[in-house]
Amino acid sequence: MLRIWGRANSSNVKKALWCLEELGLAYERVDAGMQYGVVNTPEYRRLNPNGLVPTLEDDGFVLWESHAIVRYLAAKYGKGVLWPVDERERAIADQWMDWTFTLQAALRPVFWGLVRTPADKRDAAAIEEGRRKTAELLAILDAALKDRHYVAGRFSMGDIPLGCHVHLWMRLPIERPAHPHLQAWFERLAARPAFVKVVDIPLS
Repeated sequence: MLRIWGRANSSNVKKALWCLEELGLAYERVDAGMQYGVVNTPEYRRLNPNGLVPTLEDDGFVLWESHAIVRYLAAKYGKGVLWPVDERERAIADQWMDWTFTLQAALRPVFWGLVRTPADKRDAAAIEEGRRKTAELLAILDAALKDRHYVAGRFSMGDIPLGCHVHLWMRLPIERPAHPHLQAWFERLAARPAFVKVVDIPLS
């Protein structure tokens, strides 16, 4: 059976879980990271020397880095479903997966500041700057979604990492500028049973 290490509230872990759920794969999730520890044990470091989550094991094969895990699962178990067969379509999915790191960097101070930092220790200026930068970046995605339902045309691996971070943006108590195409895309993602099950959980 597939095994994934990582806490359920981690956006990076959610990417792998969402992929697994979309593909209907049986898997075991092992709590690891933050309050659960585990990641600094010698046993875990042999699997993932970075001491981060998620880590995937598939019949003795071990893989870390969330986007690598999504690509692997999509390629092995989801050709023509999450893994586009057309090379150009797949390249576009890859493009948006990699662009997610740009979005994640801008959004991180907003999420950590509002969700994982006590109110009396928050850096309001950093939170606002992150919100502004994220809004500017999401205007790029909004424009790209003007004439398509999903980032590569059809729902694919390209929507999964991006969707996990846009979920944070949509659920944080912040001011959001109008991005109608982004909003429609997010609503399509939010209607998917796998998204509801493992991504759209309370922020913590």
